Amino acid sequence: MRKTTTDRAFLLAATLATALLAACSTPGTRVVLLPQADDKPSAVIVRAKDGEEVLSKPYQRATAAVGASGAPVVDQADPAKVQADHKILFDMRPPAPQRYTVYFEVGGTTLTPASQQVMNEALMAAQSRSGSDIVVTGHTDTKGALEQNDMLSQRRAQEVVQLFVERQFPAKRIEAVGRGERELAVPTADEVDEPRNRRVTIEVR
Repeated sequence: MRKTTTDRAFLLAATLATALLAACSTPGTRVVLLPQADDKPSAVIVRAKDGEEVLSKPYQRATAAVGASGAPVVDQADPAKVQADHKILFDMRPPAPQRYTVYFEVGGTTLTPASQQVMNEALMAAQSRSGSDIVVTGHTDTKGALEQNDMLSQRRAQEVVQLFVERQFPAKRIEAVGRGERELAVPTADEVDEPRNRRVTIEVR
């Protein structure tokens, strides 16, 4: 039997599901779909010799007994029992990502005063997590041309990266991207000055 993910964000749950398989004493193979830390939907295809099933709800379980024919049998596992039976594996999971947002003055890469404190909190979180990395995503409001905003969002992301590097966080563990005005926090018409859209999101994981 083999399984494939339909959502790349599902990787952590899939890894733990694999560990559950190894720890399971039931003859044959069993897969339990675990919930995402951020509650985003995920799914896994479980294939047996004579069929397959898709698990798409948290704690759905697919079982294929040795010598059984047909597709795996799907039922709903008891979350409390799964966690109790495999407590050590659940305890091994890394903590959920921590997310922060900093904001910028209009038209440039200068952080607002309040965002300086948020930067300090994000840095402390990153330094407290062993082997952590950071994903920095820059955004703009809808003022200006699309191409200019793409470049501005990238510059904002790089500004945040530089602040982390200046505070001794390894640059090789930071990923920076710019999304321009494509992912507005507050939907607006074109050419609207919206401070909540002039931002960089920081994910510490």
